[in-house]
Amino acid sequence: MLGRALTSVSWGIFADRYGRKPVIIMGTTSVVIFNTLFGLSVNFWMAVITRFLLGSLNGLLGPIKAYAVEIFRDEYQALGLSTVSTAWGIGLIIGPALGGFLAQPAEKYPNLFSKDSLFGRFPYFLPCLAISIFALAVTIATCWLPETLHKHNDNDQSSDDSYDALEAASNESNTKDITEKEEGRESTSKQSLLKNWPLMSSIIVYCVFSLHDMAYTEIFSLWAVSPRKYGGLSYSTEQVGEVLAVSGFSLLVFQMSLYPYVERLLGPVMVSRIGSVLAIPLLQSYPLIAMLSGFTLTLVINCASVLKNVLSVSIITGLFILQNRAVDQHQRGAANGIAMTGMSLFKAVGPAGGGALFSWSEKRLDASFLPGTQMVFFVLNIVEAVGFLLTFEPFLAQHRQ
Repeated sequence: MLGRALTSVSWGIFADRYGRKPVIIMGTTSVVIFNTLFGLSVNFWMAVITRFLLGSLNGLLGPIKAYAVEIFRDEYQALGLSTVSTAWGIGLIIGPALGGFLAQPAEKYPNLFSKDSLFGRFPYFLPCLAISIFALAVTIATCWLPETLHKHNDNDQSSDDSYDALEAASNESNTKDITEKEEGRESTSKQSLLKNWPLMSSIIVYCVFSLHDMAYTEIFSLWAVSPRKYGGLSYSTEQVGEVLAVSGFSLLVFQMSLYPYVERLLGPVMVSRIGSVLAIPLLQSYPLIAMLSGFTLTLVINCASVLKNVLSVSIITGLFILQNRAVDQHQRGAANGIAMTGMSLFKAVGPAGGGALFSWSEKRLDASFLPGTQMVFFVLNIVEAVGFLLTFEPFLAQHRQ
């Protein structure tokens, strides 16, 4: 996340100048290389450096959001951006699930992997290799991806100018109108993105919800595998993987089928508000869910996980839409780069903060106010509530088309 924060704006500017496709191909290629090296890390600093380089050289999420907007007509942009946020959300779910199933294969599947093999010496190489192979297939497929940043704008502009000049020759009053419109367009194009409040306000709200989502992702796995005496579920990594896999599939179904209609009916801002309001009582019920057992626990925790992830991704998708509507195409890559920079900084804090919060909660099991994991989910809800409050005017401004 730190590496991504340092380079996202530069990748966005690169995508605005040279196209979305080159950045996408370079990003997926970096996953193939550095994710594989991460699985082969021999010490802590090699792991840190490979992750930093992966973040620095993988600037594809911003251009992908710009691509999703540009490849769809206006009425279908919600579907395009919901595809991106769904892919991101599923990645956050399926990634840990893959880790749960494939990590330490020599211990889990001794008949297939011996302790003396490569997978025995590098117990986390198998899930990294699986992801790298998938990324390689995506990289190859991306070579046939059409470019959406049109390079013929200059030619179009020259033909428009010729037409305007012909019209102006016959009608002098039109010349003044055309000149004023061109000057207005020119000043808008040169406007600083940092002074674009509809863009910046949506990015700030996006960062707050990203912090919440990253901390929740960290805490959920820790909470699920922690012992019952600490308020957890005493789940194995395989059981956590199963819950996350179910959530990922359900998320895909919802975002591809229902979200575009909900967004069209309510609008992106209202969807984000409703999602954050519903998530608060849901999260606060997690300590109560930990009191269940057997089939009831399995059913309830799967339903809760599905609902929580659907709400989170719906919120993020709405904010994606606001960000991309706030700028023109020639600024879209840079605008998404700024969003990625802010999000990466907040998400860098999320796992560390979530882990520290969970560790602290285990030391206050006998506290009189919100003991144990109740405090964890209460703090998560505070962040969610802050995000909800920021979705209202005058803070969150919407671009008027």
